[in-house]
Amino acid sequence: MTRRTWIPVTAAAAVVVAIGVALLAVRPWGQDTTADGGSAATPTSSAASDAARSPEELSTEFLDRYVQDGRVVRTDQGDDTVSEGQAYGLLIAYANGDRGRFDDIWKWTAKHMVTDDDLLAWRWTPDDGVADEQPASDADLDAARALVLAGDAWGEDRYTAAGKRIAAAILQHETAETDLGTILLPGPWADSEPYRYNASYASPAAYAVLAKATGDDRWKALAAGSRKVTAAVLDASDLPSDWSQVHADGTVDAMPATGGDGRVLYGYDAMRMPLRYAESCSAADRTLAGSLTPTLRRTTQLASQLDLGGTAVTGDTNALAYTARAAAEQAAGSSGAASDDLERADRTAATTPTYYGDAWAALGATMLSSDVLGGCGTTAGGAS
Repeated sequence: MTRRTWIPVTAAAAVVVAIGVALLAVRPWGQDTTADGGSAATPTSSAASDAARSPEELSTEFLDRYVQDGRVVRTDQGDDTVSEGQAYGLLIAYANGDRGRFDDIWKWTAKHMVTDDDLLAWRWTPDDGVADEQPASDADLDAARALVLAGDAWGEDRYTAAGKRIAAAILQHETAETDLGTILLPGPWADSEPYRYNASYASPAAYAVLAKATGDDRWKALAAGSRKVTAAVLDASDLPSDWSQVHADGTVDAMPATGGDGRVLYGYDAMRMPLRYAESCSAADRTLAGSLTPTLRRTTQLASQLDLGGTAVTGDTNALAYTARAAAEQAAGSSGAASDDLERADRTAATTPTYYGDAWAALGATMLSSDVLGGCGTTAGGAS
């Protein structure tokens, strides 16, 4: 993932005109490069599964492929490590009951990435150590959630205490107040108005887990505020944008990422939004996830980036695209369609394994089939 720095825009950014790109290739997430700037090789597998692997199989595959002595290595992106990856590793290892690798991942994270503010530095490289110390709140939330769940399930007070420290730091450094309520900032670096907002960082299930663990009602306020902002994002377009900005008065604008090509897209960030909201125990949250289905159903084959009206703007695809639609379908009550998309996600992950796609193939299948991560993703439709 590229560095999370953004330039505010004063009006809703224009949606890119559909370019009608045919889906001709399956490629890993992002444009991978080697240290010298050349193209990184794409890992491939010659055998795609005939039916979707179980969440346990997908989780074991991820842990075996990407975890090296507790470090989650982005092998298709220069062998670096980001806080998001460590947090995914914790969630996947916990859900899989792999206490040994959970402990290895947390020990490595605590040693190399936890900052003096009890948040996680974003990026680490073998050559430089911490290469970017600014935190990213999605990783902080996922790590805190995994730690308190593991601490409770396994009777490990050290995990619980660490999760609560991260949770307190999130509330202190990564939230802001607006007329829509409390919102989650992408990191402490985004604490000036208009506030940057990423709908896929908000995690209603994580909020609920941390509210229960800490007894702090601010998590409930954050859940309510996140729901309102995400609803505002979807009021403006058929699909959520990767990034938005929220003004103090509650006005929400879609925006492109700094350093990109100026397009406002439903892509590698935004595709996590239906998964985050489909696993929520709130019917209102699941309804938001399900609202994406009419747009995502327009074509069977999905690209890894769409414009906000649902038209492909790239020929690449990724397992996350199908896992995200599976979440939206399940939230809308279409369990058969959700199963079909989980199989498509598995086939994509099997033929072109990538760190990001494989992580979300495992996490998505887990979130939609089990309550082990503290959510209610198995609940169909909007009913509680």
